[in-house]
Amino acid sequence: MSAKPPFPDIVYPVQISPNVLSEKQGLQGQLDYRLVKFALLRDYRSGKLLQRDICDAHPELMRAAKNVGRPTSEDCPICQDTKLVHVSFAFGHRLPPGGRCITTMQELKELSISSHPISCYVVEVCVTCSWNHLIRLLPLGKLS
Repeated sequence: MSAKPPFPDIVYPVQISPNVLSEKQGLQGQLDYRLVKFALLRDYRSGKLLQRDICDAHPELMRAAKNVGRPTSEDCPICQDTKLVHVSFAFGHRLPPGGRCITTMQELKELSISSHPISCYVVEVCVTCSWNHLIRLLPLGKLS
């Protein structure tokens, strides 16, 4: 019989240093944040969080979502009125300090052949209620 975790309702955050991906040569993995999303939605549905606590997209993220977001087939988990869109941002060497919004697959391909490590973050956004959540981190470029 397996032991129950001491606090089953608590999601323990994973601490990752900015260089954790570059410390392993040849590691070309991605980090998926679905478990964090599910925990957040569980807390919202149980009343621990209010809609205003989780539907708080920054105005620039909303602008990017409305203008260059990639449509998905997934309904917003909060308002269920709108399909979510994905917005991608890249951060790394020779990119603006605030990152760069990736609008085409060609841009993504160009960044992936960079000789420097680049991190691409994919965020899901609802343009109706401002729900937003980081869903994926993709390491691009040379990692060593």
